[in-house]
Amino acid sequence: MASQAAIGFTRGAPSLDIIDTEGLVEATQLAFANDAAGTTAYGTAVGYVPLRKWIAEQHGVPVEQVLVTNGSMQADAFLFEQLVSPGDAVIVEAPTYDRTLLNLRQRGAEVYPVALHEDGIDVDAVEALLESGVRPKLAHIIPNFQNPAGYTLSAPKRARLLELAAKYDFVLFEDDPYYSIRFEGEQMPTMLSQDKSDKVVYASSFSKTVCPGIRVGYLVGPVSVIEGITKLATTTYISPNMVAQSIVNQFCRSGRLDKSIDTVRAALRQRKDALVTALARELPEAEYTAPQGGYFMWVRLPGVSIDALAVKAAEHGVAFVKGADFLLDGGEDSVRLAFSGLSTDEIDEGVTRLAAAVRALDA
Repeated sequence: MASQAAIGFTRGAPSLDIIDTEGLVEATQLAFANDAAGTTAYGTAVGYVPLRKWIAEQHGVPVEQVLVTNGSMQADAFLFEQLVSPGDAVIVEAPTYDRTLLNLRQRGAEVYPVALHEDGIDVDAVEALLESGVRPKLAHIIPNFQNPAGYTLSAPKRARLLELAAKYDFVLFEDDPYYSIRFEGEQMPTMLSQDKSDKVVYASSFSKTVCPGIRVGYLVGPVSVIEGITKLATTTYISPNMVAQSIVNQFCRSGRLDKSIDTVRAALRQRKDALVTALARELPEAEYTAPQGGYFMWVRLPGVSIDALAVKAAEHGVAFVKGADFLLDGGEDSVRLAFSGLSTDEIDEGVTRLAAAVRALDA
């Protein structure tokens, strides 16, 4: 088994065949042809000015509320550095993105994980925490096709979180890189667009709609927050990558972005369907909720030791990420399967190998 080429359900990234490389070449040429000076200069800490304006237009906010960064993870890191000090309380979903947990713990935050349901974070539990006296600096929420679970926050829960943020005076950090890649169901408005109390800071990325290697993300938030983070950015790197941001600007303004999103959506829908079909056939005991967008599916395998399964899976030429990696406690019977970077045939074969590994545990 070990001699087989490994199939990895591990990385949340699109495969090359669904990236518009032709469009990126065209956008690169336009970036240098139309604005060689701006593309090659240091620029400013707020990002490439034309792209900053385009993002502001998309969200219907003044340009002063936008900061463009080297990927959304850097946007997250800047926000945490600006707002979170050692000992500060932060609410997170359980499970949540593993690097968010790492970043917050490295900052010395007191992390309060709140259970994640199929319709999003348990808002009753959030409210109970607040009523008990916990005063968070922020609550980190991934509202659409959450990483790692693939779940989406319902409209009523979005409204309640906005009410709680206003009442208890904390930042609602809407971390939303998957918003545009919904392949089923109806799109829901962002919490940013419904915020009447200046409590939402919104982050997103072009990694999922253009390509991961472009490393362009952004924040949208109250001017006071953006100004503070701009000072951090200035001392960190003078300015972010102007070449990458200029290319993204041309890609977006040329209409290529919309075409790219359509391609990605269609491919992801097919890959999700292949994963669901293979799981139903090979692992009928598996428990999961099929996502309506994004890259990931959370799969529970009742009675299976995931630590033991990881060893057997490697022997069978398949890999996944353990559920426990996304939690401070628990997840020992769960895995995250990323389907974005695999063909439908690879997904089918990968689940077949995973099922063989599960059966081998009982052999």
